[in-house]
Amino acid sequence: MGAQSTKPARKAAAEVGLLLYPGVQLAAVHGLTDLFLTANRVLRDDGIAQDPIEVSHWRIEAPGTAPARVYASCETAPGPLAALAIPPTLEAPPSAELAETYRDWLRGEHARGVAISSVCAGTFLLAGAGLLDGRRATTHWMHAEAFRVRFPRVRLEVEHLLADEGDVLTAGGVMAWTDLGLRLVERLRGGAAMIGTARALLIDPPGRQQRFYSKFVPPMDHGDTAILKAQLLLQEDHGREPSLAALTDHVGLEERTFLRRFRAATGLTMTGYAQALRVARAQELLQLTDGSADQIAWEVGYADPASFRKAFTRLIGLSPSAYRRRLSGRA
Repeated sequence: MGAQSTKPARKAAAEVGLLLYPGVQLAAVHGLTDLFLTANRVLRDDGIAQDPIEVSHWRIEAPGTAPARVYASCETAPGPLAALAIPPTLEAPPSAELAETYRDWLRGEHARGVAISSVCAGTFLLAGAGLLDGRRATTHWMHAEAFRVRFPRVRLEVEHLLADEGDVLTAGGVMAWTDLGLRLVERLRGGAAMIGTARALLIDPPGRQQRFYSKFVPPMDHGDTAILKAQLLLQEDHGREPSLAALTDHVGLEERTFLRRFRAATGLTMTGYAQALRVARAQELLQLTDGSADQIAWEVGYADPASFRKAFTRLIGLSPSAYRRRLSGRA
């Protein structure tokens, strides 16, 4: 018997569609297009035996019709989509009425085996099609509360920049289209092509976490005026003071009732809430000042710097020093 070839099987051409909907961020559309075309150059230059990734843009051309292909990177499109991406928007998240416009088409493409993905507020269209019910998803952390209200059956995890459920993928912030694009390159053409594309474009491979960039935004629209008074008092000193006794006296509630209502209104224990406020203040100080981590720990109310570092790393995903290096913009 002759020796069997060890070369990997050549993958057939694959088409990635990008949905153009009202308010879509064109920079992300063109950026994703360039990313996939750059992947093709990497495949060619590195001698990786794969057919290119074709890119197409899809848009509704007439009311009541399904999206149609309005651009393709090659003259002869390869046929059925392999993946479909919903880019972000810089406007308000797509409304329920707009999502309904795309619902049947998105569900139909998904049923045909197309991997459906979204970025930032584009995830509202994906969730509006019912494709995320009971599944993990992410979106921009600033849209988290509105998303949870509209889609309570989705397991929203905004600390993650990328949530990959196999047949559906969601990415967090606006610029997370780079993470999604690289993940799709990896899925369609392998890890070597993905790393080569990231290197060519000088962007990080997928693996970042959105919580590196987010900041605690306390819920204030719960309607419990007594708890809101307590929140405002905590906010004044970034969670350092006052004590539980002072808070309950301030709002006129018995301690047990206060703690129960506080958690119901904010989703956090009072201790966890105060800790989130202190860490949020520490984020600001790490970005804007030159104070040491120990000094900042003391300033935000931690007597033990080690406890501060532990709490900061647990909530943000980076140590204080690593956070400063990544996000302060300082040398």
